[in-house]
Amino acid sequence: MRTNRPYVQIDPDVLERVRQIDLLSYLREFEPSNLVKVKGTSNVYCTAEHDSLKISNGKWYWWSRGFGGYSALDYLIKVEEYDFVEAVEILTGQTMAEWKPPPAPKKNEPKVLLLPPKNKDCNRVIQYLFGRGIDYQLIQECISDGTLYESADYHNAVFIGKDEGGTPKYAALRSTLGSIFKQDASGSDKRYSFRLLAGEPVDTVHLFEAAIDLLSYSTYLKCEGKDYKSESLLSLSGVYQPKKEMKDSKIPIALTTFLSANPQIKTIVLHLDNDKVGRLCRSSHFIRLILDNPVYCGRNRPYAGQH
Repeated sequence: MRTNRPYVQIDPDVLERVRQIDLLSYLREFEPSNLVKVKGTSNVYCTAEHDSLKISNGKWYWWSRGFGGYSALDYLIKVEEYDFVEAVEILTGQTMAEWKPPPAPKKNEPKVLLLPPKNKDCNRVIQYLFGRGIDYQLIQECISDGTLYESADYHNAVFIGKDEGGTPKYAALRSTLGSIFKQDASGSDKRYSFRLLAGEPVDTVHLFEAAIDLLSYSTYLKCEGKDYKSESLLSLSGVYQPKKEMKDSKIPIALTTFLSANPQIKTIVLHLDNDKVGRLCRSSHFIRLILDNPVYCGRNRPYAGQH
């Protein structure tokens, strides 16, 4: 559908309005026969043409192709393969005059986690993680308790984070095929990042940037003859460079949520990467940010340490 046409200047106001049109609203209004509600869900949809193209939480993702977007404009260009001008013309010709952006989702509205379909086995994930030095028994335990599986489409490793009731709320995808692909599944709630918690309450939590870092440390403990199940290990789903001003920086929500739910925690141990961001997050600036946080500062704790 792509065409060679001369340069067309589009009014910025029109373009801004076009970019605000989400895919669900577009399909409901103009292609209702192409919109299918996914069984067993309250607000997840797919298209009649592509059942692996899921729409939820104001976003869409085409699982079988490994890409997604936010707007109807993204969909028309990436999926229907219209060129940019054609896609804008479709949207402006069909909407604009009466169209109003849908109300923004409420902040506290629960997200719907879109998990990729499971593969029939986890062989590639096991091979990948074992090749990264992760203990074989540890891998099997994570698979058994539902915190790790292999996706059926691209054979990604899928690391699951669950809420207090054991319901999956977060998923981190990581390629096992040699690419650098990694991302969170749509609808992931970072408050419930991947973790391995001690069977009994402990007063120390160990922090890691990603799930594989956490599993590597668990493997290290096993190699040292220590019981990793006696430690609480929490991944942060990535960390971000602290702002210049401490007041503008934020503690990862996975940590604040964990500390709120575990008032007995007195010691925080940081196991972060040795890159620029990791070093900054191990700085006194970031540690002070943790120590001064309301959910932590009132405790009789010895320190927030580094490892």
